[in-house]
Amino acid sequence: MADQADIVILGAGAAGLMTAIHASERGARVVLLEKNRRPGVKILMSGGTRCNLTNARGLHHLRCVSGPIDPAYDVSEAKGARSIQAAFGAEGGKFLGPALRAFDAERTVAFFESEGVATKVEGNGKVFPLSDRATDVLAALTRRLERTGTSLRCLCPALAVEPGEAGFRVYTNDGVLAARRVVVAVGGQSYPGCGTTGDGYGIARQFGHTIVEPRPALVPLRVHADWVAGLKGLTVPDVIASVQAPSGAPLLARREALLFAHFGLTGPSILDVSRAVARQDGGTALDLVLDFAPDWKPEALEKALQTTCREGGRRPVAGLLPVDLPRRLIEALMVAASVPVERTGPELSRDERRRLLGTLKALHLPLAGTLGFAKAEVTSGGVALPEVDPRTLESRLQPGLHFVGEVLDIDGLIGGYNFQAAWSTGWLAGETAAQSEGEA
Repeated sequence: MADQADIVILGAGAAGLMTAIHASERGARVVLLEKNRRPGVKILMSGGTRCNLTNARGLHHLRCVSGPIDPAYDVSEAKGARSIQAAFGAEGGKFLGPALRAFDAERTVAFFESEGVATKVEGNGKVFPLSDRATDVLAALTRRLERTGTSLRCLCPALAVEPGEAGFRVYTNDGVLAARRVVVAVGGQSYPGCGTTGDGYGIARQFGHTIVEPRPALVPLRVHADWVAGLKGLTVPDVIASVQAPSGAPLLARREALLFAHFGLTGPSILDVSRAVARQDGGTALDLVLDFAPDWKPEALEKALQTTCREGGRRPVAGLLPVDLPRRLIEALMVAASVPVERTGPELSRDERRRLLGTLKALHLPLAGTLGFAKAEVTSGGVALPEVDPRTLESRLQPGLHFVGEVLDIDGLIGGYNFQAAWSTGWLAGETAAQSEGEA
């Protein structure tokens, strides 16, 4: 005979844990299934093992944060839920609206603060635990989960989900569960070593759902330029990176830090624009365009270089550029612009000057693809949003079936936005699923 539950949740990651906590606190009998030995594996490795909980741009008031607020963070950027929505684009942001209204960034911070996790705000708005330990975040979630009485079953993946007499039958390696509702919270395909191997897509398809092709997002990019590898380890703190279509149209741009690596490029600006690459069939026909002087207009930069070349004596051009960039990078850009590295100011021709400035303001690097799901922070693609009710996270095709977190076709910018989507969709699904059980 099958074990009975009101709600069975598949996956004990960020979204699944939050769903289980809230549904149990609202009185539902909840079983939470996890394929790994312990819950929250991806939480532990996120944010460089620090776990970026959310983003302060989603806060109306910073007083809910108990720790320090980096002076470099512009508090005027705090605009509430709409700011979080904007990080997911038009369709994803609109879909997340009800979930964010139910459980916004302020409620997220308050939730963790109430469980003893003090928080802080870093210069780019990222909200971290004051301890800089993702283990503290997971410990807070598991403590809360234990208090709710949720039945957590690890090393117990869902092998199959089928319609049952009064809901669903969930088959596991530990027997069969009968439940009125099932919440799919198994994530996408990013960081497959954490167990996120796309298991939810098969379940969704079984019930007639469309799967937008999953692609790696927030992922480092490979480029067709051998000289880039020679700069590995070099960080540039302020760059505008953009992805450009073959037609020349910009697809997505982001001003943030950039890091050179042996395979190509990474860093916040690159990870963010990789979302556009994911949506363009891997990006191999696209260009990455880099502006290393974002505060300069081309005309002003050319005039400044003309002046320094005229007044700088016989100094090398590499030391005359009016921008604060590492010498290694400047010399690499000169080579890319076909300007001899030994060229002095008085020797620099008009054509050389314009080629150099063009490279400095708009370096074009043909993309060779990404590092794939193994290095991707999130998945672009998943369960098609029109087939899920954003007010309940319930399938429009199969009553009683809910989808939360990364298994959905939502992916946001780097900076805590994707965790916020997990907390918010989990909370809303937990509330609506438990409410439906109470009305049954």
